[in-house]
Amino acid sequence: MSRKIVVTGASGFVGHALARRLHCEGEQVLGICRSDGNFGFPVAKIPSFDDPGALAESLNGADAVVHCAARAHQMQDTAEDPLSAFRKINRDMTLSVARQSAERGVSRFVFLSTIKVNGESTSGRGPFTPDESAHPEDPYGFSKFEAEQGLIELASETGMEVVIIRPPLVYGPGVKGNFASMIKLVHRGLPLPLGAVHNKRSLVALENLVDLIITCTYHPAAANEVFLASDGDDLSTTELLRAVAVAMGKPSRLVPLPSGLLTAGATILGKKAVARRLLDSLQVDISKTRDLLDWQPPLSVDDGLRRSFLIAKDKL
Repeated sequence: MSRKIVVTGASGFVGHALARRLHCEGEQVLGICRSDGNFGFPVAKIPSFDDPGALAESLNGADAVVHCAARAHQMQDTAEDPLSAFRKINRDMTLSVARQSAERGVSRFVFLSTIKVNGESTSGRGPFTPDESAHPEDPYGFSKFEAEQGLIELASETGMEVVIIRPPLVYGPGVKGNFASMIKLVHRGLPLPLGAVHNKRSLVALENLVDLIITCTYHPAAANEVFLASDGDDLSTTELLRAVAVAMGKPSRLVPLPSGLLTAGATILGKKAVARRLLDSLQVDISKTRDLLDWQPPLSVDDGLRRSFLIAKDKL
């Protein structure tokens, strides 16, 4: 018997892929978003998530809600008060949707958080684990952490099961932001000064993340737990760029400049945050995810990249 699963943010990068797969697998999926469009699965357009009545009909009879809607992390944030802007969407809206879900008898609420709750870097230490102390460093990370704390309290109050997933960088067809910019540079064959970066970073293919989210909608052991997500194979920035080039059938033109020189140059240019993302390590330990859920990433990094570019190569 199929389940009714509501997916918020169904027009977004992760939400759309998740809802589409659930629909293909025969689930009674209902995507929630603020935009019109033909998504290939049933969608309810909601003007405001804050309206107590706006979600009522959509949530009736739902077995699980997966909350993907969010104000995404932005390298160049133009908001006058970024923390307030992030809190309004990522904390307050999340808790509003969760409370409405609990009131409508939804048994499980899956929240797509971020590894930025753990912190920004694992350089000089071991990989992040899901149950260690949180150390968010920017407004986006803080807003997600505060949402997590509110959800844990709500679960205790109402009995609704809450599952929190913290992914690192998610890549796949249609990815945007810095990863998309990097892809375009590799595709154009431009030389990049990143041929001697010896960090390690975890990332997760969109298909792997979607598979984990679906597992978390039904697995008994997922209830009221926090999980980290990754492909299970960490790469240096240099290795990632080479893997991207191979997946695209392009040569990798990487110039081996010392990381210290790159950091100094980026600092002078006011791009220290960008350099940190390229040069620092950020690893996650998915042992708990594997063991508790008996889950393995379906795709390797190489397969994930290859599938991404086979689908997206005509758009580059």
